[in-house]
Amino acid sequence: MFNGRTALRSLLIGVAVAAMVAPACAAHADPTHDELQAQIDQGNRDLELVVEQYNKINGDLEATQASIKQLEADLQPLQASMDAARATAGQIAVNAYKTGGNLNTWSLMLGASSSDGFFDRVGTLQQISRNQQADLAKYTTAKSGVDTEQKRLNETLAAQSRQKADIEGRRKQIEGNIAKLDEMQRKADAAAAAAAAKAKTPTKTTASNSNPGPPPAVSGAAGKAVNYAWAQLGKKYVFGAAGPNTFDCSGLTMMAWNAAGVSLPHNAAQQWGKVRHITRSQLAPGDLVFYNGLGHVGIYIGNNQIIHAPNSRTVVKVAPIDIDSLYGYGRP
Repeated sequence: MFNGRTALRSLLIGVAVAAMVAPACAAHADPTHDELQAQIDQGNRDLELVVEQYNKINGDLEATQASIKQLEADLQPLQASMDAARATAGQIAVNAYKTGGNLNTWSLMLGASSSDGFFDRVGTLQQISRNQQADLAKYTTAKSGVDTEQKRLNETLAAQSRQKADIEGRRKQIEGNIAKLDEMQRKADAAAAAAAAKAKTPTKTTASNSNPGPPPAVSGAAGKAVNYAWAQLGKKYVFGAAGPNTFDCSGLTMMAWNAAGVSLPHNAAQQWGKVRHITRSQLAPGDLVFYNGLGHVGIYIGNNQIIHAPNSRTVVKVAPIDIDSLYGYGRP
């Protein structure tokens, strides 16, 4: 008799069989060539964002380290003044001894185990002139401020170093994923080529545009930037590089405009923050074109084309302006 219990049992058996069969079928469904390419393209877009974050944190680290060095340099003349004041105080103590003056206070002063203790005690000595006391007070105030700022900068440096290590870890993970996808695509391409050869069907080839001919004629500073970028065609993409033999995207645009005497940071988002924003209709050779949520940047050369350093799978090359998701346009 077919009852509810039998129906439930049949349903459970059916679900179990479906659960065993479905994954087995899905496991054998390899991604198509187009699907692989889409995954690789997305991986490279993700990597661009990480690369630009890496470039920014490197710039931040350099700025923090420079601030620490400047702080130490600023402290040197103050330290020299303090040393001179202490030497003067020592001489006063010697004179007091020779003339039979009260040495108890001087002993407390000269026996101080630290600079802070020294200044706490030296402030009570009437033998030091008002000018000397003013110099010492100025030093202690400045030294306190320097110590506070140095502590802040050291904490910032430590945090930025941790952030850099985290970004490098994410970069390696994404590059590893892209390498696996590349290998899958190479196998798919090899299989397609073998099938085409067997069927005697010619396979598609894509013409390289890493060296497409003479550079466009552009005058002025923009011409210098375009000519520099043109001269880099065919050079390898390297994460975080800014020449002379390898580049990433913002490293290329930074150095191109540096050749024209314009300073830009090594980061696409920061470059966007420094340039004058323009519309597409205003684009002229030398202008910068930003993509992928400020994760990528190239330099416009006219005729709806840019020169850019795309990713580690290729080289500096000429490409259509609409090669990726457009963010905006800027003129240095």
